[in-house]
Amino acid sequence: MSTSLRKDMKSKRRQKKMQERRNAILMIIGGVIILVALFTIPPLLERSRPVGDITVITPYARPQANGTAAGDPNAPVRIDTFVDFQCPACKYFSEVTEKQIFNDFVATGKVYYVFHQFPFLDDRSATRESDQAAHASLCAAEQGRFWDYHDILFANWNSENAGAYNDRRLVAFAETLGLDMKSFNQCFEGKRYQDQIDQDLLKGNQMGVQGTPSVFVNGTLIAPGFVPTYEQIAEAIEAALNQ
Repeated sequence: MSTSLRKDMKSKRRQKKMQERRNAILMIIGGVIILVALFTIPPLLERSRPVGDITVITPYARPQANGTAAGDPNAPVRIDTFVDFQCPACKYFSEVTEKQIFNDFVATGKVYYVFHQFPFLDDRSATRESDQAAHASLCAAEQGRFWDYHDILFANWNSENAGAYNDRRLVAFAETLGLDMKSFNQCFEGKRYQDQIDQDLLKGNQMGVQGTPSVFVNGTLIAPGFVPTYEQIAEAIEAALNQ
């Protein structure tokens, strides 16, 4: 093999290696760009979504409301509910069944009622509307307005992961309720209550929550696999009171 041919082959090998390196670098850069886009584009889209119309609520005072609980902590019966704010069955439960329980049992001192966050319907969604609604409600709780925020969320629900609870709307709900917005925004943007949400999720999983709403009366799950009716819950409360 002539010297010139050997030099030509070496030159081609060097060029091939250089091209392979360039291709590898371009692939790495492309992967980084895709990752950055995945993490930055959804939040930007969230911030650009319109607020839209907001349904205003008439505040409904819960007896002895304290944070995400209501009623007498020393009541003979305790109800624990696990809820995802995007859950359509939770909307009905909140607006109908829950209010009946408050009127008949919480207000009369028989039941201590505790709400737990169980956001799961956004697990495959980039916008995380269930989680963000949970965060916002706890920031409202910081100002003693959890139950009002709870009610305005359900009053403005329309479908799952479709923008009903985008960040701008969650902030607008707080404004509609007249909350201290500087305090609310600091809390909401900083995800101040992530630990509490995680603890509620863990507690729910330990208690056997499979869906929402899940209702426990003195630790016993009512109507496993189904949305419990008022009658089923009332029966369980009466049975617990008679023990």
